[in-house]
Amino acid sequence: MFLTLLFSSPLLGLVWLVAILLSLTIHEFSHAFVGGLLGDKTAEREGRLSLNPLAHLDLIGFIPLLLFGFGWAKPVPFNPYNLKNPKWDSVSIALAGPAANLALAIISAAGFRLTSASLGSFNALTVFFFLLILLNLFLLFFNVIPIHPLDGSKLFFALFDQPQYARLRAFVAIRGPQILMIAVFVAILTNIDVFFFIAAPAYRTCDALTGKTCLDYFSSLFATL
Repeated sequence: MFLTLLFSSPLLGLVWLVAILLSLTIHEFSHAFVGGLLGDKTAEREGRLSLNPLAHLDLIGFIPLLLFGFGWAKPVPFNPYNLKNPKWDSVSIALAGPAANLALAIISAAGFRLTSASLGSFNALTVFFFLLILLNLFLLFFNVIPIHPLDGSKLFFALFDQPQYARLRAFVAIRGPQILMIAVFVAILTNIDVFFFIAAPAYRTCDALTGKTCLDYFSSLFATL
């Protein structure tokens, strides 16, 4: 995706790159920040309590993100034994990332409304805010999927921690990553909209935040290339 944008529209490619780096950085920083607030300094000691994108990049995950639109950042570590309430504090740390993405999407929507009215719908700054909205909403809805190792799995494990759910937890922990990778490969290699359950709420939320039909705006944006 990035390489296509870079060759067809270098400015749009650069705007996309900055937007994704900022979105990933805020997401991972928020994990580290909340972990520190709850008493665990593991992330801080490993240099992850930082707004420097390089602190959070995992090249193995970032390269396919540039090429195919799917990837990941370096997971933020935490030690549950340093937490006062390991079960629910772990959930708070996990959900801090998606919550930060939602906050950034809301802030970006305000910027989008302002710049689209004053600078035009296809000004670079307007496009930057739009991409921030959409990227952060996709990160939000993707990461709350209750499949290990995504953030939503921490809430799932906390809610289903009773002994009778042991087999279900084991399935999510062991088979979940396999199912996720298969879904990603199907999405990349075919035209099947595997992640429709992420795209649909992301676009609807984007519509509500911007007052526009985001899918139409997105299509118009890339139709100009």
